[in-house]
Amino acid sequence: MAEALLAGVDMSLGTWLGCALVLALGAFVQRATGFGLAVVGAPLLLMLEPRLVPVILVLFGFTVALTTLRHYWREVRLAEIGTALVGRIPGNALGLWLLLAAPMAVLEKLIAGSVLFAVAVTLFRFRLPVNRATLFGAGVLSGVFGTVAALSGPPMVLLLHGFPPDRLRGTLSAFFVVTALMTLLTLAPAGLVSAWHFGLALTFAPGVLAGSWLAGRVAHRLDRRLLQGASLALCTLAALGLLL
Repeated sequence: MAEALLAGVDMSLGTWLGCALVLALGAFVQRATGFGLAVVGAPLLLMLEPRLVPVILVLFGFTVALTTLRHYWREVRLAEIGTALVGRIPGNALGLWLLLAAPMAVLEKLIAGSVLFAVAVTLFRFRLPVNRATLFGAGVLSGVFGTVAALSGPPMVLLLHGFPPDRLRGTLSAFFVVTALMTLLTLAPAGLVSAWHFGLALTFAPGVLAGSWLAGRVAHRLDRRLLQGASLALCTLAALGLLL
């Protein structure tokens, strides 16, 4: 049955299982700690199957953000992300240029650096002023990281982490929904998005849903700091593996 499921996706069963496990783990960590799908997924998927980065992560990131937005849409403050969305336009363009022009070795280094940046943002919440200049700059970085590796979040989290939790969740979820669509619209004309990605995403969806469901059942019994520390350590090791 598994072989029949994978008949049209041009991937071995072993590779598919590894990728499915990575995405399920990312979904678990995302639900349990508030981050993790792209940060865990990008370096590990790049090692297993580079063709999945960034499109598969963007598709599932969009799904997670849309689900979160349903609960926090009243907290959305579009005025606070409008300038960042403008910054996404040149950021996406730069990210696309890197995907098309840069050798894979360079992309691996960039993705590893993006993951390490995400880890640093999580560990050291520097306080920056929130104004048009910083929002535009965060949008540009979000565009580059998001287009190359689906890591749109860290620059915006670094800037907005001082907001009340619900306001932060709602505003960032709205930002991620819009920017995921922007990323797909940036990648598609360059031939980097195909029906193959969508078909494969359907095969991964049960594992992603299972990881999220399991986290909802057991996350409250786990030490959140320990879980976050373990996931950050995994991300760091995977990123360092790409740098070596």
